[in-house]
Amino acid sequence: MNKYEVLYIIDASIDDAAKEAQMAKYSDLVTANGGSVESIDKWGIKKFAYPMDFKNEGYYVLVNFSAAPEFPRELERNFEINENVMRYLVTRVEE
Repeated sequence: MNKYEVLYIIDASIDDAAKEAQMAKYSDLVTANGGSVESIDKWGIKKFAYPMDFKNEGYYVLVNFSAAPEFPRELERNFEINENVMRYLVTRVEE
C-alpha cells in the first residue's frame, strides 16, 4: 500500500448536497478498492487565477489515502468521466 493525496476541484455552482455526494463517492471508491481514507480536508470555494470552463471559482477538496499502486489510474478515470470535477491531481506521498 502506497500513500497518496489527491486535490480535486468540484464545480461551485452545484448545491451542497451534491458536493457532499461527490466527496462521499470518491471516498467510497477508495475503500471499495481495498484502500483507506486517512483525511478529507475541505478547502471550500476559491477563486481561480484564470477562468476554467467559463467559471471563475470552484470547491477544492484535498484527500489523503492509502491504496494499491494500480488504484490511482482508476481514480483518475472516474474523475475524467465526471462532469462536475473540473480539475484533479493525484500524487504519491513519500513516507
